[in-house]
Amino acid sequence: MTPLAPGETLDHYRLDSLVARSGMATIYRATDLNGTESVAAARQPVEGAVAAATSAGSPWVAIKVPHMEVESDPALFERFKREELIGVTMDHPGVVKVLKNEGRSRVYMVMEWVDGTLLRDMLKSGQRIDPERAVRITINICDALEYIHTHGVVHRDLKPENIMVDANDGIKLIDFGIAANAGSRRLTFAAFSPAMGTPDYIAPEQVRGKRGDARTDIYATGVMLYEMLTGKVPFEGPNPLAVMNDRLLNDPTAPREIDPSISPQLQEIVFRALEREPTNRYHTAREMGYDLRHQDQVGVTVRAVTPKGQKRRTVMRGRIIVYCCIALIPFLVFALLLFTAKHK
Repeated sequence: MTPLAPGETLDHYRLDSLVARSGMATIYRATDLNGTESVAAARQPVEGAVAAATSAGSPWVAIKVPHMEVESDPALFERFKREELIGVTMDHPGVVKVLKNEGRSRVYMVMEWVDGTLLRDMLKSGQRIDPERAVRITINICDALEYIHTHGVVHRDLKPENIMVDANDGIKLIDFGIAANAGSRRLTFAAFSPAMGTPDYIAPEQVRGKRGDARTDIYATGVMLYEMLTGKVPFEGPNPLAVMNDRLLNDPTAPREIDPSISPQLQEIVFRALEREPTNRYHTAREMGYDLRHQDQVGVTVRAVTPKGQKRRTVMRGRIIVYCCIALIPFLVFALLLFTAKHK
């Protein structure tokens, strides 16, 4: 297929501007030349939900066009189609809506246009977010997660780049490119990033090669809350493998070590979301959201927290210890023989 450019028309959509380009697709802001009716009809109100600003009264939509190599790769193309199917079936104001669009001249996805700011842009240069606002944003993320999880969908790639925040701190989950839904067969990839997510935010079980479940999304939410509160991610390293290794071997530096104004209860919520073993984590997003809303009811567990700046264990350090122990074996054997000979 011929690449598209702003100003061109795709069926009844005029491509106004290029918004983003990823490894799998290009996203455009477009005008629906048929008007706003299709956008307004796509969204049904959800009682009690908090939403980011939507385009129900605007003709704008977002058009996601897969790259040619995605269309020619069966696994990647199935991912794209699965993302579209999930988006069409989801109907919650905290989740970006994919619009049904039949009779297309080529493969592409039509989504509601969302006004707001990416959480990533709010966290640039290590900027922190006020704890009260960080809690408010995280509660709204938990509400959206509770909805998708109860509908059998796990996002699996939650990160600030995939959270849109509006002026009232309502949110939208976007980019379900590697999401899993109940009953779907597992897709595998040769590359790391599309198969597992983003190193800073994936859960330990994903590092171990497991598919993950709702608690995987809760872990990523805990990472984002930690980052909002402290201005840094809990696990770091010079490369993706080092970052993944860090979360398997070490505990994060306690948020209160970085910012003492963070309450013990809020720190406890972060720790519960970041538990290395999924069974020790919040089991549902509803549980995490409840604690965030009722922090006065959160009991604080006495934990052996990692002080700020403490040297962290690494795989290489562990290997050196093992190698040193192996090297000492001959000396220990010799000493034992010498001791036995002297005492005969």
